[in-house]
Amino acid sequence: MSSTTTPTREELGLPTFKPQHTISPGEIAIGVIIGRTSEFFDFFVYAIASVLVFPKLFFPFVDPLTGTLYSFAVFALAFIARPLGSLVFMAIDRAYGRGVKLTIALFGLGGSTAAIAFLPSYETAGMTSVWLLALLRLGQGFMLGGTWDGLASLLALNAPEGRRGWYAMIPQLGAPFGLIVASLLFAFMITTLPAADFLDWGWRYPFFVAFAINVVALFARLRIVVTEEFQSLFESRDLQPVSVVGTVTHEWRTIVIGAFAPLASFALFHMVTVFPLSWVFLFTREAPTGFLLIEALAAAFGVVAMVASGRLADRYGRRTLLGVCAVGIAVFSGFAPQLLDGGTAGEIVFMISGFILLGLAFGQSSGVVSSAFATEHRYTGSALTSDLAWLFGAGFAPLAALYLSVNFGLIASGGYLLSGALATLIALWFNKELASR
Repeated sequence: MSSTTTPTREELGLPTFKPQHTISPGEIAIGVIIGRTSEFFDFFVYAIASVLVFPKLFFPFVDPLTGTLYSFAVFALAFIARPLGSLVFMAIDRAYGRGVKLTIALFGLGGSTAAIAFLPSYETAGMTSVWLLALLRLGQGFMLGGTWDGLASLLALNAPEGRRGWYAMIPQLGAPFGLIVASLLFAFMITTLPAADFLDWGWRYPFFVAFAINVVALFARLRIVVTEEFQSLFESRDLQPVSVVGTVTHEWRTIVIGAFAPLASFALFHMVTVFPLSWVFLFTREAPTGFLLIEALAAAFGVVAMVASGRLADRYGRRTLLGVCAVGIAVFSGFAPQLLDGGTAGEIVFMISGFILLGLAFGQSSGVVSSAFATEHRYTGSALTSDLAWLFGAGFAPLAALYLSVNFGLIASGGYLLSGALATLIALWFNKELASR
């Protein structure tokens, strides 16, 4: 039997890959920021509509407070569906590649978001409109589970020595950027349209914008992710999808710790974005436009704080910074929520101080224990950790905070935030113990 050899690309007359340049962390950072900003814009468009629109449009059969609680319950569905989406899309990634997975996920995410803009109201379709809203929210969460592209992990692995905290901060910038754009867009629509027109069709416009941004983000990310240079870099760093079951079996301790370590910042995330808008809208006479502008201003302070978190983490260590921030969030939880009943001045103090704390903590919350994953499990393990952190730390935060505040006073929402801070401190301690072993 004669042996055969596989012909080379040169023998077949095919072009060979010759890297033109070394990929810099800055190039990876661009893809990360574009991707995260588009995802968070989707997130905040839905969140703002959950307060200003959905209680009146889909739950008019109950009082405004109950309608908002129902709206927040639907809001949480996406966080429940997201881990399931990761499970399915990791299989697609292994079978067909990262580019196919991202294309399906981002078109599905954009399609689910845009479809919400076409939903009929309860007065038109009855409970069917509510079930459709819940179905599309589940679709958003499921598709979001497929948007993990590994660029954040790649960025962390390629960060220069001594600047890992700086590059860990970059993916998190998408959150305040997305909030600023979404808040200003809704403020503009509310200001320029009569209330009846806004509730009829004006609120739908941001959902169309979200779909357009998703399409732009998709092509921007594909231009990076599917190039031969980046494919080779993913392979050389062993950032490839593996079995979710195998990853959980081998890395369950790291996944659990990684899900609880950022809990303080994730709980604070909704305490200074979604929850205060609902409280101000329901229990004060302030126009929503004013508070949306306060949110955008506070988010700008959050951007500055996130940038500072990169410098501080590189100087003092990421775990140390997260621990100090968790203590700061615990202190914040004891007095700050009551500021929401202090008029415009109190709201500004609450939002700016909250966003500064959020920027410092959230800026370093991504992948705080990702280095503890075995190399072959880092890509899949990081995705699962992120999904579970959002589920435990943020998914039910607006619902829980509003319910507790209404029934037990604003101080009770501070108690919810305190529990997140304690969970972070405990997880960081366990992470230190495992690392020392």
